[in-house]
Amino acid sequence: MPRFHCPIPLSAGAELELPAAAARHVQVLRHQPGDAITLFNGEGGQWSATILRMGRSDVAVKVGAFEDVEREPARRVHLAMGMPANERMDWLVEKAAELGVASLQPLHTAHSVLRLSGERAAKKQGHWQSVAVAACEQCGGNRVPAVRPVADVAAWLRDSGHIAPLRCVLSLADGSRPLAEVLREQPADTPVLFLSGPEGGLSAQEDALARTAGFVPVTLGPRILRAETAALAALVSAQV
Repeated sequence: MPRFHCPIPLSAGAELELPAAAARHVQVLRHQPGDAITLFNGEGGQWSATILRMGRSDVAVKVGAFEDVEREPARRVHLAMGMPANERMDWLVEKAAELGVASLQPLHTAHSVLRLSGERAAKKQGHWQSVAVAACEQCGGNRVPAVRPVADVAAWLRDSGHIAPLRCVLSLADGSRPLAEVLREQPADTPVLFLSGPEGGLSAQEDALARTAGFVPVTLGPRILRAETAALAALVSAQV
């Protein structure tokens, strides 16, 4: 059944107009009054709904029964990454949302190709949030990961301690431990935060700053992975 993100309070029996983005999506798919759809507001669970009216720019629905469906991983995984360039960041956000990431933090790093600030950064954040929403609509996820505002890695590291009790930096430097080994030392539901670099990785100084901030240096193995591949590989490894 078609799924639509409706980020407003929902309750069984309510009749309401869909938010603009959801209404446009319903219209693009050429639904008609009487069609059954599924709504979720990103806070967990989903609702059945029936389309009551299709206007030129508005769609009215009647909300049906709540379904307490949870499809999230047992371990909450947060990703902070030096932004890869061009469409690779879109692809990373989409796939991370499909895989159940809890939040995404885009970062400026020394080796970042993509540089954003001001209105352009805000527009990109909004675009990536929309990508995450669309991915959740497609994959059945009922909790939408938050895409945080673009930040500088050094400043962000100073304030990252509250995000997760286990924090790991993907590193090729000496002394890095296998990620699987580090994860085995923690309960299976311990939230984890991964810091990953862009193309070219984190600089030696950024790697050292992360370690000083309490990040455990970890490795995914002997191969050199693309920036977006490494972040997703860490995400999947933490969910096994």
